[in-house]
Amino acid sequence: MRLLDTTLSVCLMAGALSSPAIYAQEVKRAPAPQAEPEAEEEAKPLVAPPAWKSVEIGNFYLRRKRFRAALSRFQEAAKTDPYNPQACLGMGKVYDRLGLKQKALENYRKYLDLLPSAKEAEEAKEVQKAIERLERQTRSPRQRAQPPASPAAEGSPPR
Repeated sequence: MRLLDTTLSVCLMAGALSSPAIYAQEVKRAPAPQAEPEAEEEAKPLVAPPAWKSVEIGNFYLRRKRFRAALSRFQEAAKTDPYNPQACLGMGKVYDRLGLKQKALENYRKYLDLLPSAKEAEEAKEVQKAIERLERQTRSPRQRAQPPASPAAEGSPPR
């Protein structure tokens, strides 16, 4: 009988501890999900990154030979900052690699015009060589056959 009383006591105690009232106090509920922002609100317009960042990304694409993506970034940089020489240089390189020689020439020349000083002289020498090469390639066959006219040949005979 004593065993029955002990078992009954244990069962009652277990039942009392497992009552829903005790669990309700212990259970923490997750906060209710907040309503999403209204669809009627206007989305904020995308802001273009600074020109230097677009040039940096364009150079990354250029090294990976993803010329269209690079061109897009260099154009974005030129639109953000029209006086950025690195954007013009990048566009010149891309156009050159795409075979658009006339556009490459225009951008290389603009790069040289925008250079602030002789600070980037080494790169400017490479651009000068590229300009000379592109000018030779874009000349018509008739112009290639004729050497450039010297000033003494066009004018009156020397005195």
